[in-house]
Amino acid sequence: MQIEINYNVGNIEGLCVIIPKVHGDNRGYFYESYNKNDMAEANLNINFVQDNQSMSTKGVLRGLHFQKKYSQTKLVRVIRGNVYDVAVDLRLNSKTFGKYYGLELSAENKKQFLIPKNFAHGFLVLSEVAEFCYKCDDFYHADDEGGIIYNDPDINILWPEIDCEFKLSDKDKILPRFKELFKS
Repeated sequence: MQIEINYNVGNIEGLCVIIPKVHGDNRGYFYESYNKNDMAEANLNINFVQDNQSMSTKGVLRGLHFQKKYSQTKLVRVIRGNVYDVAVDLRLNSKTFGKYYGLELSAENKKQFLIPKNFAHGFLVLSEVAEFCYKCDDFYHADDEGGIIYNDPDINILWPEIDCEFKLSDKDKILPRFKELFKS
């Protein structure tokens, strides 16, 4: 197998960090960023149907986003720069409902983050520029978007400190709090 998998990171069932085996020499490096057979061997049988890529500058915070009815499993990675990536458990019957896990993804560490269905996802760009790639197992549906404000005190994500203000889209600035979406 060309990957190492850390399962249930942050003690959150289903979240995985995938570390590919990198082959490098004085010319550079090569690695398989995705291999369906390796994933199946690791009991991660996911049918990815869409690849996405974004470029963002330092301080851009995208998220916390999710699809409501058409929830997506995502396999995310950074191919340029570095980001702090976060997943929040939205599975109502989960013992970690409302908990988050965050980690740094970078072109250098080549880690990938597997985020199962029914999680909110977001990231903060730490480098001057970052290019972010991810696979999804369902198509994006604009009318099915959901989100949670990035600084929700009930989730209390410890975003890294950076030397500039966070840059959010107008849409992300007005996202609701967790408890507005999931009333107990």
